[in-house]
Order: sequence, then C-alpha cells, then structure tokens
Amino acid sequence: MFKRNDKIKRIIMVLIGALMCSIALNAFIIPHKLLSGGVSGISIIIQYLTGISAGYLIFIFNIPIFLLGMKEVDRDFIVFSLIGMISFSIFLVATKNLTEYIKINDILLSAIYGGVVNGIGMGITFRNRASQGGTDIIAVAVKKKYGINISTVSFSINGLIVLSGALINNFEAALYTLISMYIGYYIMDKVIEGFDRKKMLFIVTEKEKEVSEAIMQEIGRGITLIYGEGAYTGDSKKIIYCIVTSTQLAKTKKIVEDIDDKSFMSIIDASEVHGRGFKRPAL
Repeated sequence: MFKRNDKIKRIIMVLIGALMCSIALNAFIIPHKLLSGGVSGISIIIQYLTGISAGYLIFIFNIPIFLLGMKEVDRDFIVFSLIGMISFSIFLVATKNLTEYIKINDILLSAIYGGVVNGIGMGITFRNRASQGGTDIIAVAVKKKYGINISTVSFSINGLIVLSGALINNFEAALYTLISMYIGYYIMDKVIEGFDRKKMLFIVTEKEKEVSEAIMQEIGRGITLIYGEGAYTGDSKKIIYCIVTSTQLAKTKKIVEDIDDKSFMSIIDASEVHGRGFKRPAL
C-alpha cells in the first residue's frame, strides 16, 4: 500500500514538474524568441522556422533516445521519465497560448524568471527520480558511469546546442538564453540536493568519549572513531568522524566547544550521503 502511494506521489510530482517547465517555455522563453537546450531547444528552433508546436516534436525526437536509454539507465527511471516526457509534450501543446494571460515585455526578466521556473520544474522531476527525456537521459547515464553532476553534463551539451541555434536565430537571444539556462541549472541543483546540505566533521579532542556521547544523544547522529597519531607528539588519538545536516551544524559546534574548547574541528561539504538516517539521493 505504501509503495503504491509513493508511486502515485511520484507521478503527481513529475506531472507538476512537467507543467512548470512547459509554463516556463510558453510564458517566458518562446515569446521572446529565446532558445532552450537539448531536444527542447532543437524543437523550439524548428517551431520558430515551421510553426509546428515543440510539444509534438519533443515526443517524436525522444523515441530513439528512450530506446537507447533503456540499455544504460534502470527501468524505474525510464518508466517515470516516459511519464515526464509525455506529460511535458502534452502540457506544451495545452499551454501554447499562455501569453494571452501572462505577458512579460522585458526580455531580461523573461530570461531570469523562465530560468527560475524551469529550474524548479526540472529539479522537482529529477528529485523524484525521473526526467523529461532528451539530453536528461544522456546526463543521467553519464552521472551513473562517471559521477559527473547532471547539471554540468546538461549545461555543456545544451550550451553547444544553443550556440548552434544562435547561428540560425539571433546571437543576442542566445546570450539571454545562456543566462536563463545558468539560472535554471543552478536552481535545479538546489532543488535536487535540497537546501539542507550535509556536513562532514572530523573532530580531534582529548574528550572523544564525552563529545561522541553528547552528539549521539543531543543531535541523534552516529559516530565513527578513527584511530590516528599526532605527527609532532607521537600520541595516539581517536578522531571523531560524523555527518550532520547544515541545520544541525551550529548546535554540534557548540556541543564540542562546551565540552572541550581546545578541540580541533574540520568541516567539509558532503555532496551526497547514502545510508541510514539520511534520505536516499534523487539520482
């Protein structure tokens, strides 16, 4: 029952993500002849040249990409991405005349807000282990194989497509598009990873037992003791290793300082944390 509810929730969130992306394109990007990346960008360029809705073209272009993606990406991701791609195509057609209700005359504002809305939509979709097809499938395959961030791969591929489109359309529009894309992928990263980043702590203290117990009891995080040795003194030490969220960091630092004000603490950003006590990463 719970798994079924989780799937229904994922589908709803994927639909919301697709709707937001279609609104971003039809309300902010397309009215100013701006471009987009990936399959969407190619479809928009063709729409500018022929008048054929990008929604239809996105669906057609994605068929071979999904067939290839089945070999590289897991079935669950492909199924939900198919839902995302189809709904994105439908919403693009359904919201084609959105400018009758939403009209922004300033091209820079359109580029900025188009990027924000599109980034939120893409982030929601990826956070629920799905995509809207196109180069997203390629980006996920590269991330799984090489560990490169989805946003980095997508922005690199899409940047080339936008620059190619500038030769056909307008170079100034391409520059505004790059602003929109950068904002979009920055927002997407924030939504995927969450605004509550994880912090990796290494704590060197003479009171490792008291500090460890306080962190476990008051913060509720597990502790691992790493055996080390001081290079100057030659004394053996137990180094505390711990992962906390950014919201727990201030309290953790106070706990350590109150117990041992002569302690040494190293704090490092952790981009991904897998395991008990932390949510499963989106991708």
